[in-house]
Amino acid sequence: MSEEPDSNVEEIARKLFSGPVSFLKSAPALKFLPDATAPEVAFAGRSNVGKSSLLNKLANRTGLARTSNTPGRTQELNFFEVGDPLRFRLVDMPGYGFAKAPKDVVRKWRFLINDYLRGRAVLKRTLVLVDSRHGIKDVDREVMKMLDEAAVSYQLVLTKADKVKATELEEVTRRTAEEARRHVAAYPEIIATSSETGFGMDRLREEVVRAALA
Repeated sequence: MSEEPDSNVEEIARKLFSGPVSFLKSAPALKFLPDATAPEVAFAGRSNVGKSSLLNKLANRTGLARTSNTPGRTQELNFFEVGDPLRFRLVDMPGYGFAKAPKDVVRKWRFLINDYLRGRAVLKRTLVLVDSRHGIKDVDREVMKMLDEAAVSYQLVLTKADKVKATELEEVTRRTAEEARRHVAAYPEIIATSSETGFGMDRLREEVVRAALA
């Protein structure tokens, strides 16, 4: 980070995520994006991967991001501001890979995701969420390939780690890291998390801060 030594990342993350975190706006199309005045860290993942629950846990809030049992509910880019004064933004992206959605909706989501990821100069890192119970699926690989081709740095984050046994989590983490090493824009380090128990959340907060304020 430019203004703080790396040894202070843990304390900086603790202070920022225990301070003001607020919803800014939803953007159903690129023309509604907020002005690019702060660094952004985006969260991408298959529908129902637990993205909204993870964002709420990350920000120590219960209702910051809307959660739903209905896959594909989030159909816009949702922006949240961290810090007062503003330090960076979190971006909740529409879930991808929901086969039951109407084709025109799927197409709209894909264009919105692709255009945002490829063209947002203040985007510092994209966190691609992967369900610990299933590991990387082909639809995740499509997004990873697109990020590689666009030279957008990203990191894989395992969700729902509490839903699998410790030995299974160790194995899926190993396989995920092995696959990440074959992608040019992917960080090799994998973070396993649980929004239910809080497992891995401190580490994730530190990574978000490190990426945003580098």
